[in-house]
Amino acid sequence: MGSSMPLPTRIRRRMVGRTAAAVFLLAPFLGTAAHPQPPRKVIIDQDASGPGGSDMLAILALVNSPHADVLGITVLTGNAWRDEEVLHALRLLEIIGRTDIPVVPGATFPLVSSREYIAKWETLYGKIAYQGAWNHAKGHAVHGPAEIPPMAEGAPTTKASSEDAPHFLVRLARQYPHQITIYAAGPMTDLALAIALEPHFAELTKELIVMGGSIHPQTNDPEFGLNPRREFNFWMDPEASRAVLHARWPRLVLTTVDISVKTNMEKSLIAQIAKSARPSAQYAARYAETGYLWDELAAAAWLDPSLITKWERLYVDVNVDHGAGYGGTLVWVPGQQPGLGEQLVEVQKDLDKGKFYREFVDLLTGPTPARIPERSDELAYPGTHLYDQREIRDTSTMRVYGARRGAPQWKESAQVFSNLSRHDKLKVLAPGALARTGRD
Repeated sequence: MGSSMPLPTRIRRRMVGRTAAAVFLLAPFLGTAAHPQPPRKVIIDQDASGPGGSDMLAILALVNSPHADVLGITVLTGNAWRDEEVLHALRLLEIIGRTDIPVVPGATFPLVSSREYIAKWETLYGKIAYQGAWNHAKGHAVHGPAEIPPMAEGAPTTKASSEDAPHFLVRLARQYPHQITIYAAGPMTDLALAIALEPHFAELTKELIVMGGSIHPQTNDPEFGLNPRREFNFWMDPEASRAVLHARWPRLVLTTVDISVKTNMEKSLIAQIAKSARPSAQYAARYAETGYLWDELAAAAWLDPSLITKWERLYVDVNVDHGAGYGGTLVWVPGQQPGLGEQLVEVQKDLDKGKFYREFVDLLTGPTPARIPERSDELAYPGTHLYDQREIRDTSTMRVYGARRGAPQWKESAQVFSNLSRHDKLKVLAPGALARTGRD
């Protein structure tokens, strides 16, 4: 039975002080519970080979997360051709009921490299086993950029945006300055073109999350055992990769081959996902493929950085000298970099694999957030563009995008770009290099 006698003054003051200190320490957590943080804005820039596979399941994980507000999915050629991938992305959004998220077509071809050029390169330096859309297809024969093979999941009825990816990226970055994460898990072409349109594009974002690069993966996989620095996303468009890695992002995070090969889409994971009757889970279980969880890890680690148990800060670049190392990843520890515009990157080194698998399964089997009816007006494409000197600083580089009213002609851009002089290419890819040489 408690006493009603008052506590001594010294004891009462001590208790009040400790209580105040506890409230102060817990305030951030109490505030979070009372006022939950809004979902983080993200644009997914992704090759969307489908159905299923690493590309589509990473998209699905981000769209399904209650902590991500996906503003759009920009799609470019990578593991498959762009036009085919756009339809797979549209169909996925139909299946899970998120057709409010725009799918925006991006680049069909790299800035400089091409399938024909690499074929000649191989006569000097040897064969490259995996070249994405150029030499690989699943469920059908290898085909050209305009052909659409039958879609196992069914063809979509919704349509892609009439805007192009670089303009979409720039427009949204201006609309939400310093708020948008760019999640990039394909070749870097769309981002390089956005940087060319708006030199401050990278600085207008919140951060860039990239699945790309390979440093020294510990694996018996023959694709990386003898060529440890070659990774597909950076390799397919080396000039674009270099431009992106030299841009001034507020933060740049890299999920490399080195950490990705520590993961695997095991059959047990697919079986766990299949237990859910939700459309997202049924899609994932039906079309999932065994293999590394490349893009899924990059997505999940952005949603929950505690999945990564070891990090390293390195300067990262891509080899563009067109020799034997063309497209390979270059890295330096701080203090050893050349100092030619390389940026410091947060590189993931190791992960809590069990935790990653649990959270990944939860993302695919959980409820898909409700569509946002007002999003269509908020993200609406305002119409055709009239190119001006604010967007493209030099008339010679306007040819890359199509100097006329209307959307850029992406199928012509790569060939036009390859015909530009080295000086004009530098104006698009590395304007800082011209300043260093004193030429413009």
